[in-house]
This record gives sequence, C-alpha cells and structure tokens, in this order.
Amino acid sequence: MSLKRLGLAALFSLSVVGCTTAPNTLAVNTTQKLVQYERNKSDLAVKALMLASGDKMVYAENGNVAGEPLLLIHGFGGNKDNFTRIARQLENYHLIIPDLLGFGDSSKPITADYRSEAQATRLHELLQAKGLASNIHVGGNSMGGAISVAYAAKYPKEVKSLWLIDSAGFWSAGVPKSLESATLENNPLLVNKKEDFYAMYNLVMSKPPYIPKSVKAVFAQERIANKALESKILAQITEDNVEGRAKIIADYHIPTLVVWGEKDQVIKPETVTLIKEIIPQSQVIMMPEIGHVPMIEAVKQTAEDYKTFREALKK
Repeated sequence: MSLKRLGLAALFSLSVVGCTTAPNTLAVNTTQKLVQYERNKSDLAVKALMLASGDKMVYAENGNVAGEPLLLIHGFGGNKDNFTRIARQLENYHLIIPDLLGFGDSSKPITADYRSEAQATRLHELLQAKGLASNIHVGGNSMGGAISVAYAAKYPKEVKSLWLIDSAGFWSAGVPKSLESATLENNPLLVNKKEDFYAMYNLVMSKPPYIPKSVKAVFAQERIANKALESKILAQITEDNVEGRAKIIADYHIPTLVVWGEKDQVIKPETVTLIKEIIPQSQVIMMPEIGHVPMIEAVKQTAEDYKTFREALKK
C-alpha cells in the first residue's frame, strides 16, 4: 500500500487519539511518519506554549499568517489532527489547531478543570500570546463545539463567527439510543482495550475510512493509557450545559454555522432544532449519510460549506 493511501486512510484515527508508544516499534514508527506526512501536506507546524498555570499547550499552525485567524477545537478523545486533512482545504485562513489540555501532546493534569469555560480560558491565553485574540473565527467538533460556545460567550466582542460541528453541550435534546445505557464504567467513548477502539471507530462514523488494524492498534494505546483521566473529563463535560451561554451568542448576533451528520450516533441530530431556537441567526447544514465527524468523513464538502459561509459574511 502506498504512503499516500496509508496517510489518507489513517487520518481519522490520528484525529481520535494521536501518536503514542506501543509494543510494535515498527508500527509506531510508521504511524508517526504518517502523521508527519499528513501535517506536511497541510503546511502545519507543531508548536507549544507554556501557560501561566505551568501546563504545556501544544498546537498546530499553518504558514498563512496573513489570513484571517481560525481557531479549530477538537472533540473528546481527539487531538489537533482531527483537522489535519481539512486544513489543506482551508489554507486561505490562518489556522490555529490546539491539543486541548488532557489530550494529544498537551499536559494532562489529573485534577484540572476540563469544563468548557476553563478550556476556553486556556485557548484565549494561547491566542493572546500569539496576538490573535481579537477578531477570531472559532470552530469546534463535539466537545470542541461546546468549548467554542463557551469561548464566544466569554469573549463575544472578539469572536467574528462560530462553526459548530455536531456540537456537544446542548444536553436538553437528550442522548441517542446508542448511549442511553452508557455509564462512566461502561461507555463506548472510553477505551479499555484495542477492541473498544475498533468499536468506537465505527460508532462515531457512518462511513469510516479504511485503516490497517496494525495502525489502529497503535492509536488505541494512548486512549488506553489516558482512560482514567478521560473518565474524569467525560464526567465533567456531560454535566456542562452551554445552552445558557449560547444565548449570549444570540444577543451579540455572532454569525454561526451549524453542521451535523444525519447519522450521528454520539449526539442526536435533533439537537440542531434546539440550537436554532437558542441562536436564531444560525445557519444549519445537515449532511446525509454522515456521522459524528463530518470534517473527517466528508472533508471537501465540509470545507466548501464552511468557505461559502465565510464568503457570505463579506457581503
């Protein structure tokens, strides 16, 4: 199989877990090369900032510093590579794509606050350090969507637009059938063994791209190693309702694009109705045959829809 095909096939799992150590050294080294290959194709360089708390925040940034800044925020269990493939479709923007605290290569303090407002505050610190906090566009998937809402609510005068992709945090809409019986001890979003990762891979996507099982096994390792912390984070975010804060977005008339996969099994597609009620100015795009991560399953269409949204803001 060519490096190009492997790179494309592997990327979703990069977005879910990232690189780590695993028993098979060859598989780990190959996976790391694939990650770097995809980042290079998207002109992404990995950097780091030491926060005032002493924690390290790692982030990817493209070279288009003249473009309007766009902050992209990954979901639960993910990392900065959630957006690596779509980044090359968004090259006209200045992309800042962090590993949230608790995930990827960023610090993982066990006792930290991982709710949306705390994460938003850290992201604001990152953007301030880079001189990009004013006039920022913000987008996020799943948990990253909830953090995007919290960010815009906390800094409404600085946010020019929002992009919510299958956003978490609007819990009044209820949970899908696939998660009705889930607990923190038995949850399909947590990974205890590599088979859990394989099952989760199929749960979050309607059209999962092919990836060799040996590469999946490498990606599963970090999720397994991070399971204790992820359980704590999951407990925090499932109680963190952002609906009240979303009303601030409506009050400030922040342009908002809501994108949802019609076959999302993680967060109910009906959530868009609730979001539209709270944020009347929001534009909603439903994507047929797509699951929880449209920017992975339908890269080009998701990017084109976003660029169309952004172009309309100029009129």
